[in-house]
Amino acid sequence: MLTIGKITAKGQTTIPQEIRALLNVKPGDRIVWEANNGSVQVRRAEPLDMDYLHALEGTLSEWASAADEVAYRDL
Repeated sequence: MLTIGKITAKGQTTIPQEIRALLNVKPGDRIVWEANNGSVQVRRAEPLDMDYLHALEGTLSEWASAADEVAYRDL
């Protein structure tokens, strides 16, 4: 399946309905972006993904200051 979307000035895009149905995602669900050798795969986030993310966040506290939030807000 080939679908084409557009990225806004804020880096946002709409996931086409066919892809949302394929991934079985709805508003509020999380998705995972996996990049590898110039290609990107998107899939629905599973509970294990969220557990991993929360565990990883605990190791990144040195980059979680208010100054970091300001510096990286628009990325």
